[in-house]
Parts: sequence; C-alpha cells; structure tokens
Amino acid sequence: MLATVAGALATVIFMSSAMPMLVKALRTRDLHSYSAWSLGLSEAGNILQWFYIWSLPLGPIHFLHAFYTIVTAVMLGLLLRYKER
Repeated sequence: MLATVAGALATVIFMSSAMPMLVKALRTRDLHSYSAWSLGLSEAGNILQWFYIWSLPLGPIHFLHAFYTIVTAVMLGLLLRYKER
C-alpha cells in the first residue's frame, strides 16, 4: 500500500515537472535546445521499456511511462515539424 501511494505521488511530481517544458515547446515552437537524436533514442527506449512494464501489475508506473512516452513523441514530432530547414 505504501509503495503504491509513493509511486502515485512520484508520478504526479514527475508529470508536473515535465509539463512546463511541454507547454513552452507547444507555445513558443522553440525546440533549438533539443536534439532529434536524443529524443529519438529516448522514444526507442520508451517503446522497449513497455515490454517490461506490461509484465507488471497495473500501477502508477503504467501512467508515468505512458506520459513519458507521449511527451517524448510529441516533443520529437514538434522538433521535426518546426526544425529550421
């Protein structure tokens, strides 16, 4: 029980720490400080990590990892879309 509560609280904290980055990227379309290579590797790692996470009982880690997977994909998409040509 304590582990689940700690996991849920950590999920909320991690998600809230990533939201300003995502909102700023969506609002300003300024992604110069991000690397497509780094975001691509992160997304590949997220996808591979799902094979492990799916083996776990449903819990906060599923929501946290889903959030990270979506945020990384959005950031990569924005970077590729708004990248200076």
